Amino acid sequence: MNKNRLTFTPRRPVLYQFLLLIFVLQSFNSQAQYNMITPPSLQKGDTVAILATARKNTDDNLKPAIALLKSWGLEVVIGSTIGLDNDQLAGTDEQRAADFQQQLDNPNIKAIWCVKGGYGTVRMIDLLDFTAFKKNPKWIVGFSDVTVLHNHLNTMGYKSIHGIMPITAPRATPQAIETLRIALFGEKLSYEIDPFLMNRPGKATGELVGGNLSILYSLFGSPSAIDCTDKILFIEDLDEYLYHIDRMMMNLKRNGCLESIKGIVVGSMTKMKDNDIPWGKNAIEIIEDVTKKYNIPVLYNFPAGHIQDNRALILGNNVTIDVNEKCSTLVFE
Repeated sequence: MNKNRLTFTPRRPVLYQFLLLIFVLQSFNSQAQYNMITPPSLQKGDTVAILATARKNTDDNLKPAIALLKSWGLEVVIGSTIGLDNDQLAGTDEQRAADFQQQLDNPNIKAIWCVKGGYGTVRMIDLLDFTAFKKNPKWIVGFSDVTVLHNHLNTMGYKSIHGIMPITAPRATPQAIETLRIALFGEKLSYEIDPFLMNRPGKATGELVGGNLSILYSLFGSPSAIDCTDKILFIEDLDEYLYHIDRMMMNLKRNGCLESIKGIVVGSMTKMKDNDIPWGKNAIEIIEDVTKKYNIPVLYNFPAGHIQDNRALILGNNVTIDVNEKCSTLVFE
């Protein structure tokens, strides 16, 4: 018996050290999730760059967006991708990456406002070097295809802004415009949302992540894929077949994302399409069907996405959602 004691006793400190190491690493990872880096708030006199990361765009339709920024006391730089034409895209992948890189590396540029979405940002993301950005972080702003950048920045530990873009600014609601200004200038951002029949009541706090559902779906398995653990997931989409929405939601379920999140915020599901033989559920009903087994709050009909009332969301920021029958709230810490 004494030999047995002598044999096993020396191993205990090693075991304890191993368990302590696991605890420390888990604590570090948990803290890392809540220590996202916030780029400096804009000040009057700062400069914002407008450029294209995806589909082409001329400068003919930028006057309203430029006027808006100037009304906020900001200066504007137009990127070299504005006006480039490479079939659907604003120049080659290398040209779009070079323009974005130039604005990333320029310490005088305090925010980059992506002109439009479409498709193409994923083709240039791996050509970018974020070394200078890490020394001088700045706000990256946009939605739709810009979800590629939002998710990539999130994996690096930086916040970004999901909001209107220069080509959508002229038809955006005053609320959408004002919330972008609030987010950029570092003012308090919070929302009160009218009741919606499909809402699932509950309260949760976590880091807000997500964006366009189709883009999220396409990024899983890549270096730009977000970690859903203990997060509040925001999703929206445009012009998708309903069975595609089901496919993408099933992907979120099967890859464990829905198992690990604390809550869901559903924005607009705009211009959904169906087949000759109907799928049988609309987009909201599909989301409800896939998520109903999880005991988490779900806030539907949030004013963000491919709609005029596309209100700003600070992705990577901690938020608290309180979903109830009277008035649901989303509050940024």
